[in-house]
This record gives sequence, C-alpha cells and structure tokens, in this order.
Amino acid sequence: MKTTKFASPIDERYFEDYVVGSVYEFGDFAVTEADVIGFAKQFDPQYIHTDPLRARSGPYQGLIASGWHSGAIIMRLVVDHYLSHVASLGSPGVDEMRWILPVRPGDKLRLRIEVLEARASKSRPDRGLVTSGIELLNQADQPVMSLKMVNLLSRRSTA
Repeated sequence: MKTTKFASPIDERYFEDYVVGSVYEFGDFAVTEADVIGFAKQFDPQYIHTDPLRARSGPYQGLIASGWHSGAIIMRLVVDHYLSHVASLGSPGVDEMRWILPVRPGDKLRLRIEVLEARASKSRPDRGLVTSGIELLNQADQPVMSLKMVNLLSRRSTA
C-alpha cells in the first residue's frame, strides 16, 4: 500500500496510526561539504570524510559522508516527519543497518519508510511496538543506507 500522508498529524499520532504495509516518503535533505567535514571532524575523523584533497586519491575518489552522518540524517528525518511527537516512548534498537552507497556533498537525500509490523504489547497494554523498514535514497533514487527500526509508542486506547 503506497501512502503519502498519515491520517493524523505528527503531534496527534499514536500507535494505531502506524498501519502495516503503509509506505511514506519524506525529504529532501541537502548534504553540504561543510556538513560532511564538520560532522566527521567531531565524530569520525577519517581523511575520506575530512580532507577533500586527500580523499580525491582515496578509495572513493572524493569526499564522502561518514556512515554515522547518514544515520544521523535518517534520525532527523524520522523525528521531523514520521515518529509521533506525543506517543514516542523510545526504541529498543535498530537491526540490519547497512551502508550501501557513499553519500557525497551535493547529494539530496530523502527517506522511504514502510511499516513492517505493528503489535500491541501483551505485558503493557498502553503501548505497542512498530517495526519500520527505512531506506535513505539519493537524488538518483538509489538507496544509500537501510535499516530496520523498532519504536515503542503509546496507544490511543487499549480497547
């Protein structure tokens, strides 16, 4: 099922609004050289992320974003567009995280999310778990990163 918009706005969204099979796309996020270098200098200071001149002769023939930077972009887009602002209770983790293609300065990224599973908690009936398949896509519609994210969300009702 291709869906472009949630039935409820993000500040009124609860567990029940995450329907299995629904697919959403959000973005665009422009990647700049300054952002790539700034993130990497603080968190992943490898030359392929911090030194444009040296990176030209490296394995990627140019500067690339840290994979952790790509993950941070995913998280930003998830929080801005997908994850409830009133019902989110955190996450027990992420599975199957893959860096597929390098992200480069000048890329325009967007998020594609599919609701893979939504199940009410048996031990805590006031909440449920939503598993989402997430792809970060570049301007050529190529996946650059993917993962499965699990989120705990409050239920609107327990009936």
